[in-house]
Amino acid sequence: MSEMNEKWSSLEETAEYLGVTKDTIRSWIKKTDIPAHKVGRLWKFKFSEVDEWVKSGKSAL
Repeated sequence: MSEMNEKWSSLEETAEYLGVTKDTIRSWIKKTDIPAHKVGRLWKFKFSEVDEWVKSGKSAL
């Protein structure tokens, strides 16, 4: 799937994708540079950006 056509994923979908809890994702938003985008009151993610973040090693804090 091209990055331009990739759908935005919710916090819940991203937590399930990474195999962590929603609280872990919220903690990463506060403490790390996880690629999250605020849309209104919701956090949205692109799996391709999250994958790159994990591969970069920045998630290992």
